[in-house]
Amino acid sequence: MLSLLGVLFCLGCDVRPVATAMPADVELVLAVDVSRSMDADEFALQRAGYVEAIRHPDFINAVRAGRNGRIAIAYFEWAGTVRRESLVPWQVIDSPESAQAFAAALAGRPFGGYTGTSISGALDFGNGLFDDNSVDGLRRVIDVSGDGPNNIGLPVTGARDRAVAAGIIVNGLPIIIRPSPTFSELDRYYAECVIGGEGSFMLPIRSVDEFATAIRRKLILEVSGATPPAIVIPAAGEPVDCLKGERDRRFFSDPYFPELDR
Repeated sequence: MLSLLGVLFCLGCDVRPVATAMPADVELVLAVDVSRSMDADEFALQRAGYVEAIRHPDFINAVRAGRNGRIAIAYFEWAGTVRRESLVPWQVIDSPESAQAFAAALAGRPFGGYTGTSISGALDFGNGLFDDNSVDGLRRVIDVSGDGPNNIGLPVTGARDRAVAAGIIVNGLPIIIRPSPTFSELDRYYAECVIGGEGSFMLPIRSVDEFATAIRRKLILEVSGATPPAIVIPAAGEPVDCLKGERDRRFFSDPYFPELDR
């Protein structure tokens, strides 16, 4: 009786349905390094690799083969700080047309090199992006690429751990085309200091001609949820120093990094 009275009294109420998030197989953030340790040709190859991978039929087929047949994807570039003008905001991909639209938006972004390498800043920014979409993914993934260790901002392990605690998988794409003379084992660094979460993996790029195929292979693994390849890490040597990049930067440069604001 009380329930009926409640209904009668509320006949004039503005009752709105509760919004339901769209189900998807994965929410994927692509966080791409544009620090000046890479040259203009490598910038162009990296950007083209992502554009080609998202347009590729194998990637689109992997998306459509999922339980929901759709993913949500966002993209941004970073160096010592996140380059907010590079952000391509969340878009659902569920067809060749939607994949092409995202790839076209990405291809149209201006790009350039910037100072510093803050993987931690990229991970924290990527972590925050998951609060700003209307998608409910079965998995949440940050795919971070880079060609050097974290050397600015908070320690990278803390940012990784914050992402993992939020239920996010962090995967890595270490670029080892021109290894740093002070830090040559970037694959080990990514394996021990950057990636995290159940099923996380990293896929190194060791030559220029690997860009397109490696990026496509990695994105297909991420959207399909397939078991990633085994990570082969050199057994010899001391454990990786996850703060070595910060120590090297402060030894060679002004620790206040005023150039990042330029």
